[in-house]
Amino acid sequence: MFHFAWPWMALLAPLPWLSYRLRRAAEPRGSALFLPFAAELAGLGSAAAMASRTTAVLLGLAWASLVVAAMRPQWLGAPLPVSTSGRQIILAIDCSGSMATQDMAGGESRLQVVQSVAGRFVDGRKGDQVGLILFGTRPYLQAPLTTDLPTVHRFLDEAVVGVAGPQTAIGDAIGLAIKTLRSQPRDATSRRQPVMILLTDGGNDAGVMPPLEAARLAAQTGLRIFTIGVGASVQQTLFGLSGNTDLDVGLLKRIAKITGGEYFRATDPGALSAVYRRINRLEPVAGDKQWLRPATEWFAWPLALALLLSLPAAWRMAGRI
Repeated sequence: MFHFAWPWMALLAPLPWLSYRLRRAAEPRGSALFLPFAAELAGLGSAAAMASRTTAVLLGLAWASLVVAAMRPQWLGAPLPVSTSGRQIILAIDCSGSMATQDMAGGESRLQVVQSVAGRFVDGRKGDQVGLILFGTRPYLQAPLTTDLPTVHRFLDEAVVGVAGPQTAIGDAIGLAIKTLRSQPRDATSRRQPVMILLTDGGNDAGVMPPLEAARLAAQTGLRIFTIGVGASVQQTLFGLSGNTDLDVGLLKRIAKITGGEYFRATDPGALSAVYRRINRLEPVAGDKQWLRPATEWFAWPLALALLLSLPAAWRMAGRI
């Protein structure tokens, strides 16, 4: 559908005519001069008048083209649905040294499995704002809350074991998530509770802030935390216990309970995928949509026409000088 974005710019069309009508005529000065060849000059005057009219027509068309360009002609396409910005989700991924352990199915390390499954989770959060925190001995905000999901996915894939130190600072990771949320502008119309997905394979053995104190602050902030413990399940063998014996299940459950979230256990890629599907059901993707009609700008065409018309007009005017 053809459309003018700024139709009120048409009010500029009569400006040249108003300028012509309102200008003051030149007043004759001095005595008159008698010319015996006035008849020949009259013939030249009629030719000059015709050339002047042609120039005026060219300039008028050029001005009309400029006015049309100023009105921003557009072609509006079919309406397209656009998801609104929905939930705020922060992924906190443990990158401590133990995440290099290859006890998940398929011979991959814990971090590699997390990257694969969490990456698909990020790709599916259309319309949501997703942030990424990598933590070990210290937490780092790798990606702030954004709707640019491909970039968050890329930063997740680039994470390596030990990038944040060999230990695990769960409390500090929660504290950084709280700080990130407080720095975001608050939308008074949004009632959706921000969510943090904290994934680790150990217990808190580093950092400044105690995890439970951080969880209470998160609850006061309105941040709900889903905790996920990864690594092979603990089993009794002839040589003692095997599996992930460092995981502090009690701590992760208490953090989830304090903030109104849930605790999940993921011992293999399939279980971790099931956890994220469960979180998708608990925190569904934003379904409210707005409609957008893509617009193609056409102002360049009348602008080019004005330029082409002005060239012969300028050439004619220069010839009379």
